[in-house]
Amino acid sequence: MEVKWDSEPKKDRFDPVAGARKMKAVVTAWNGGYDKLECREVKIPVLEPGEVLLQVLAAGVNNTEINTRIGWYSSSVTTSTENATEKQTATITSDGGWNETTPFPFIQGTDCCGRIVEVAPGGDESSIGSRVIVRACMRKFDFESMENIWMGSDFDGAFAQYVKVPASEVFVIDCNWSDAELGTIPCSYGTAENMVHRGKVSKGENILVTGASGGVGSAVVQLAKRRGAIVTAIVSASKIEQVLAIGADRVVRRDENILVKLGEKSFDIIIDNVAGPAFGDLIKLLKRSGRYVSSGAIGGPIVTFDTRDFYLKDLRLIGCTAWDEPVFPNLVSYIEKGEIKPLVAKIFPLEQIADAQREFLKKKHVGNFVLIPPPLDDQT
Repeated sequence: MEVKWDSEPKKDRFDPVAGARKMKAVVTAWNGGYDKLECREVKIPVLEPGEVLLQVLAAGVNNTEINTRIGWYSSSVTTSTENATEKQTATITSDGGWNETTPFPFIQGTDCCGRIVEVAPGGDESSIGSRVIVRACMRKFDFESMENIWMGSDFDGAFAQYVKVPASEVFVIDCNWSDAELGTIPCSYGTAENMVHRGKVSKGENILVTGASGGVGSAVVQLAKRRGAIVTAIVSASKIEQVLAIGADRVVRRDENILVKLGEKSFDIIIDNVAGPAFGDLIKLLKRSGRYVSSGAIGGPIVTFDTRDFYLKDLRLIGCTAWDEPVFPNLVSYIEKGEIKPLVAKIFPLEQIADAQREFLKKKHVGNFVLIPPPLDDQT
């Protein structure tokens, strides 16, 4: 369903002011359903020192935008992301954001491929015109601190014609990928590279990847193979061939008993963004001194497992949200060297964001969905 752009003024911080330059954006008004996604004309953001203004060329669709809208990150929600979305069980609470209270109304959009069109006074004007991708996970202080903020979750993101970001968080990229292909990279591949990097995946290790057909999972498969790991992937039956094609050495169907199929103490590393009822079995699959790495829990955040499996096998459980410093430069280099490839499942116009998110939640695709903002007009 395509939504018409609404140029009527709204009573919030996005109110147009006389003489202000305007852009089209999707504003998430509050916790709730698709009706909270408002296609509107709003002010183009004004740059502060150290910032650049990007024309958004493509913006990826991720679980995080949906989870933030419905309030899934709140500790009051205990169901899987799928069930929470369908039933819209999330309530308005003060702990519904990643770090702080979600700043409604705001513009979501964690992934951005864009072009630099303005720099703040004192900035590098030679960068204007460069095509870039944005490091969406930003350390608030420096890389010695794990405190972080996310574009499109803690402040306005890329579901708009323009977005402003710190100049330090844009990375010029030299490749022949399309804008849509680059729009799949920041959140999914950044999260995946962070887990592979922090988990110290190395050549010859046996690694199990859950949810391997999703944006993050399919990126993990590629990035682990790049390091020479032996990759086993868990996916639905309909996606087996596609996941084998991106590098998995072995595929196990999601509906199989993984403990029976794979056997205890079979893996050096498990990279899991699913959790849910299978968590206890995943822990049993790890070898002594194995590593369990996670940055999500789409199958359900509340889990049960035998802690004896944890301490008697000297396991390491590694949580990953804040990206480490090498992660994003690594990704840029992999792209420019042709060492990874994008997986664009489908492209939608920005105004069809509700349709894109509905289809995204059906989980019938492999890779990522991408939104393309409307063409610029005289108002901008």
